Amino acid sequence: MTNNLSAKSAKTTQRTQRVGACIASLRPSRTLGVLCAKKVLHVLSVAVLSSIILGPAFAQDAAPDPFTDTRDGGKRHTASGFVCPAKIGLFERDAVGEADPSKGADFCAYSALDGVYGTIKLTPLDGPYDAKSALAPGFIEQEGTGGKRISDGLATLAARPAPVIVYARTYETAKLEDLHYRVVFAGSQFRNWAVETTIEYADPRDTPVEDEFLHAVYAAAEGEIAGK
Repeated sequence: MTNNLSAKSAKTTQRTQRVGACIASLRPSRTLGVLCAKKVLHVLSVAVLSSIILGPAFAQDAAPDPFTDTRDGGKRHTASGFVCPAKIGLFERDAVGEADPSKGADFCAYSALDGVYGTIKLTPLDGPYDAKSALAPGFIEQEGTGGKRISDGLATLAARPAPVIVYARTYETAKLEDLHYRVVFAGSQFRNWAVETTIEYADPRDTPVEDEFLHAVYAAAEGEIAGK
């Protein structure tokens, strides 16, 4: 029993460290994730306090959660039908919530060991989607902090029932010995939804993990949003 408790404690500690790293990171490209994580904690605190003070009346006025639980631990985005699973490869889901309430945009944030991060953003559209324009704020942020653009253009990702064409741009933010630290921004339209991803990783160490995350997200979007 002592060994079981020790193993469980170690696993909990590792998970806490990963989530803590996500919240504490000050890199510009993690601004969305940091703000969202802090917002989740803030909303939870406010919800508990308000339920005590205001009772049922407050619950009637509260905004509905944009996500619902699935049986396998996923979070289904109610409006689009997209499911943010508990895990994508080595990535574990850290948080879900609102990314930009004024645009109706929501997010799912993921992290893996060694400072690898992935964020999925879902935004409703009222017309054609221009990925380059939509992702421009992230580009400006990277270039403003010295990021070097190393790739830009359309990529074809395997998916069913048909391949998915995604716009993607990658920046190199730093280099340490044989590791190149990179941020990739990607976006594509599925029906009336824009699905955007931001992934931070080190090449070549994390490239297979990054590739798996990117393919999994857009294959899921093709099946769960475009295919419904």
